[in-house]
Amino acid sequence: MSSSNLVIVYHRQPYEEVIENGKITYKENKSPNGIVPTLKSFFGRFESGAWVAWKEAEDPSNPDFERVVEIEDTFGKYSVSRLPLTKEQVSSFYHVSSKEAFWPILHGFKERYNYDPVDWPTFREVNWAFAEAAAAEAAEGAVVWIHDYNLWLVPGYLRQLRPDVKISFFHHTPFPGADIFNVLPWRLEILQSLLAADVVGFHIPRYVNNFVSAARSLLEVDVTERVKVKPEMLSQATALSEQSVPTEISFEGRKVALQASPVGVDVDYIERIAATPETEKRTAEIREGLGDAKLALSVGRTDYTKGGIEQLETFERMLDNRPDLRGKVQLMHVSVPANRNMTVYEEIQENLEATTGRINGRFGSLDWQPVTLVSRAVPFQDLVAYYRACDVAWITPLADGMNLVAKEFCAARTDGDGVLVLSEFAGAAVEMGSAVLTNPFSHRSMDSAIAQALEMQEDDRRGRMKALREIVAKHDVRNWAEEQMSAMKGVDVWHSDPEPA
Repeated sequence: MSSSNLVIVYHRQPYEEVIENGKITYKENKSPNGIVPTLKSFFGRFESGAWVAWKEAEDPSNPDFERVVEIEDTFGKYSVSRLPLTKEQVSSFYHVSSKEAFWPILHGFKERYNYDPVDWPTFREVNWAFAEAAAAEAAEGAVVWIHDYNLWLVPGYLRQLRPDVKISFFHHTPFPGADIFNVLPWRLEILQSLLAADVVGFHIPRYVNNFVSAARSLLEVDVTERVKVKPEMLSQATALSEQSVPTEISFEGRKVALQASPVGVDVDYIERIAATPETEKRTAEIREGLGDAKLALSVGRTDYTKGGIEQLETFERMLDNRPDLRGKVQLMHVSVPANRNMTVYEEIQENLEATTGRINGRFGSLDWQPVTLVSRAVPFQDLVAYYRACDVAWITPLADGMNLVAKEFCAARTDGDGVLVLSEFAGAAVEMGSAVLTNPFSHRSMDSAIAQALEMQEDDRRGRMKALREIVAKHDVRNWAEEQMSAMKGVDVWHSDPEPA
């Protein structure tokens, strides 16, 4: 029997592979700002830990492929089980099924859903391989923590292979209501698998309620416990608000705990970067380059869910209607393509470039360019300097599971100033009610929100930012992970002694 008391199942490997002097070495992820370091931090609490991820392999049956590597870094010792997937499997499981069929449905874009290219047998096969690897790593009664929708079928398979383990699943994207989720032909198989977990976690109460409505539409599921939503998740009634949320359901005689815990950012890390002399210097340079113009900053991925075009069009309307603002406001729009090879993203990139070109052509002058479009990843330290230097962070996705950029911005504003304009369709809006909330589907709402943000008086800005920084610090990434783990606290593996080998 294997001996890991905590097994984390996540599609990404928990380190960077670097080739040095012709041999592969494993380096700790340079970006401590994702959830990977937080997940790894839990290994220290268990006798032994393992991580299961995939790695592309030309020939998965090659006996020289290192399936398990032992890692020792600042988080302790743990083993990483790597599933060798062919290029075709990765493309089918990750790029096609996940991005063309699941992503649009999860975000409520039925019209972008494409069923034809999905190879469901490959999706099953890859999920089965993840479940087998987790089953092989887990000690008797271990906790197995599975992440995200590409691994939807793992809880069900793992329950068959290892009825003794405790399974927790966290869903990092939105979860849509039954009307939309049930567009997926594999809905029943997905829901049955998720209901095989002991704990299913989502960012906010709305996604929990949606999950329960989808499950109840197809299966005999009873809500056995429901509570009022915590006041900090109810700052004001917005598009994603809920008044109450189920915390436990029963299905086929089993209890499943449900959790709404918003993922956060590493506030201490961001504040440390914000305080460095390099960041201070860079911030001052950016401000100086602006002269007396104001800077609005937008950061996101190139994706139709992010509302990039809608935002640029709002900026164009503003310059049209307010000649007094020409030369006085600049927009820096950072939109990083997640995957350049996918046609759907190419089309969005082309639209962003065309719209930016049109705005700059119409309103730009020799000494002022209204929009700067950045289509490559910005190093995090530079981004923190821009968070510090901008007047407004303008974050208006049409749909977003959470949105960590909004939280990074507030964490970086140790000066207590700056305005956040946030879409009420970002999960973060239910906690961040002190932002200027806007509805990106409405021109009037978008137009008035950016105008309000640019004209806001200092005491109003500071009052709002203080409230935002408090909630971001309270719901940081460690708090999220603690809440996920605490749902397992009733389980006797918590701080348990290892099983004899």
